[in-house]
Amino acid sequence: MENACSFSATPPVFDGENYQTWAVKMQVYLEANDLWEVVEEDYEVHPLPGNPTMAHIRTHKEKKTGKSKAKSCLFAAVSATIFSRIMTCNSAKAIWDFLKKDYEGDERIKGMKVLNLVREFKMQRMNESETIKDYSDRLLGIANKVRTILGNEFTDNTIVQKILETLRERYEATIASSENTKDLSKLSLAELLSAL
Repeated sequence: MENACSFSATPPVFDGENYQTWAVKMQVYLEANDLWEVVEEDYEVHPLPGNPTMAHIRTHKEKKTGKSKAKSCLFAAVSATIFSRIMTCNSAKAIWDFLKKDYEGDERIKGMKVLNLVREFKMQRMNESETIKDYSDRLLGIANKVRTILGNEFTDNTIVQKILETLRERYEATIASSENTKDLSKLSLAELLSAL
């Protein structure tokens, strides 16, 4: 943990919107700074034993400063409004758990968010003036929101099928050509977009 928070990137700032996206970015940021373990485990720093060795002193200092650095990084990664709500938390884990409880919601709320996103995904149609890239980006945006809540249960194959079902007529010849040369059930999103 000696180099913790010396990583050059600045932490993503959470302003109360898009908690799941911020949480993923922040976890990676803390991992890159060797601080995620502090948030995840919230270990206790025991006092130094009598007649400590240099290794004991170094480990004790690293653990103690790691806790402070993780807390500092989390404080720096929230807006002033949210900071005022978490400033009394005693540890990085307490801060993380507070934000998760307040902004992620319980299982019922997450279930409703997923249901609404899946409904939104199913209702999407390609606009007449829209490019394939814009349309696929729109679908991927919705799919990635579902993935941040559910994990990788929302596959690229689902997106491929959606694109194939909702493309404009002008792409039918390309789809027919792809059907003759490839197994569409195994077609990756990148392959489909490249073909179109």
